[in-house]
Amino acid sequence: MRKIIVGAMVSMDGVMQAPGGPTEDPTQGFKFGGWVMPYFNQEFGEEVDRLFSEKFDLLLGRKTYEIFAAYWPYYDEDARDGGIAKRFKEIKKYAVSRSGEVDTSWQGSVLLRDIADVKRLRQEDGPNLVTQGSTELVHALLANDLVDAMTLFTVPVVLGSGKKLFADGSAPHSYKLTRSRISSNGLMIAHYERGGEIKTSDTALDSPSEREISRQQRMKREG
Repeated sequence: MRKIIVGAMVSMDGVMQAPGGPTEDPTQGFKFGGWVMPYFNQEFGEEVDRLFSEKFDLLLGRKTYEIFAAYWPYYDEDARDGGIAKRFKEIKKYAVSRSGEVDTSWQGSVLLRDIADVKRLRQEDGPNLVTQGSTELVHALLANDLVDAMTLFTVPVVLGSGKKLFADGSAPHSYKLTRSRISSNGLMIAHYERGGEIKTSDTALDSPSEREISRQQRMKREG
């Protein structure tokens, strides 16, 4: 069975929209396209290479697939980051779109229509599936408990609004940190593997005060 690894660049407030440039995704009035690029340094590049160092296929939502398909096939493989362009050309790209036509003429592209197709793909033998961007797809993967690992690049900015990594409805899970790194410019890179169930504990007093009892009663009334 393959693993699904969510790779995401996020702000401190969880936004992952348009990290690479202002034309990537200006929908919903997003004004900060390209907010990640000022933080791209040696450590950043090394960790991106590490994410893509093992055999993998790309799993992308339609919008991110279209961004990639209009960019990476035209990128000079001898330029900086040309290795990524070459790897993307060689691997399979799975584009997930529930409806509408999708131009899958990019070499090695396969169209999936729904999350059931993704579940079947995950059960097959083959390289791991790595997401990039693809907010709606990532939300669906988390809601359907299909995320095996996450590599998060957290940039020290607060954007205030935009499409976010997490939405209500994710399947509850704990994750364990397997490696991490902090770059000289404050970028935090962390890789998480799926853990177990959520554990809870209680800090309540053995004998709650009258004020605490009143507070709990008010919480019940207010819903």
